[in-house]
Amino acid sequence: MEPFTERAIAIIRSIPAGKVMTYGQIAAAAGSPRGARQVVRILHAMSTAYGLPWHRVVNAEGRIALPDADGAYTQEMLLARDGVEVGPGGRVDLEFYRLTSPVPAAGERGSR
Repeated sequence: MEPFTERAIAIIRSIPAGKVMTYGQIAAAAGSPRGARQVVRILHAMSTAYGLPWHRVVNAEGRIALPDADGAYTQEMLLARDGVEVGPGGRVDLEFYRLTSPVPAAGERGSR
């Protein structure tokens, strides 16, 4: 597995209930500020196998980005279960719910 992928998985796993992160935010924290699309691919391909809390990841506007209505509804319900309020248009208030400092991946230094 590529180091970026390992770091991204660790960051996604660290998102606690009640918080969200954006694709770009995860990419930057994993070492590739322009890697948001790669984060999308990681979530698509590895969420089930790695037990990732995929529903805690939203786009840069704080919106649920899934084009599939059933998937978007599932994400909204999972976020609500976590205590995250989803407003009109599938939007989450990033000022309130965004996790600003992810837990560093194993072996990395940092603070919350």
